[in-house]
Amino acid sequence: MRILIGAAVAALLATPASAGWFVNYENAGVQNTTAGFTTSGVETFEGQTVGSAANFVTDFGTGGAIVATYSGGRIDNANQYGSAQGSGKHVVTFSNMAPIDINFTTTLPEGLTYFGYWLSALDGGNRLEFYNGATLLASVTPGSVTGDIGACPTSYCGNPNPPFLGQNSGEPYAFLNVYFTGGDTYDRIRIYQVGGGGYESDNHTVGYYTSIGGVPEPATWAMLITGFGLVGMAARRRKGVAVHALA
Repeated sequence: MRILIGAAVAALLATPASAGWFVNYENAGVQNTTAGFTTSGVETFEGQTVGSAANFVTDFGTGGAIVATYSGGRIDNANQYGSAQGSGKHVVTFSNMAPIDINFTTTLPEGLTYFGYWLSALDGGNRLEFYNGATLLASVTPGSVTGDIGACPTSYCGNPNPPFLGQNSGEPYAFLNVYFTGGDTYDRIRIYQVGGGGYESDNHTVGYYTSIGGVPEPATWAMLITGFGLVGMAARRRKGVAVHALA
């Protein structure tokens, strides 16, 4: 699903008025972002070796515009807990493993303002943090996710992909879009697990965004429109997409 906005609106979204970040979610079952970008790329982990630590360098298919060094975690084959579309590979970490650290460099003068990923089998121990240097910019917790898309059972719960369709029905599966505003950019991401369970993710998507994916709820649109100086612009409401926003 794509929000259709004019060029002037896209430009303002690219440089919002106040610093902060927000998260929204694609509709249940959608496993890639619908946001718009000047530059973006995706890491699918298909070129990595199953069973090995996720220690590699990738440019996300951007031709070197965005480069990241991954370390920690493990590469797994598709199972009921992970891999977009129910096939291929994904990255996972557990509490007894090193966190997945992703360190970025970019030639984009604007820096990196977007990260999206297929979050599967969300549990209470999943942790995601964004940094600029030593400064913690954002922390996405399980409570913020379930607070937006709802605790199971909802349309987001259970693996949506054959051959694992309906399995693990007590945990949410969703594509998260994380956006940074007001000049904030990140250069490091940490993904780790606290306690039992694992943190599975796939389709890591990075870039500088110009329009948001999914469709936030009306209350969130009002906040964003005010913050971006776009009072009076209308947005269509769509069901099944939630948003978590911080200023």
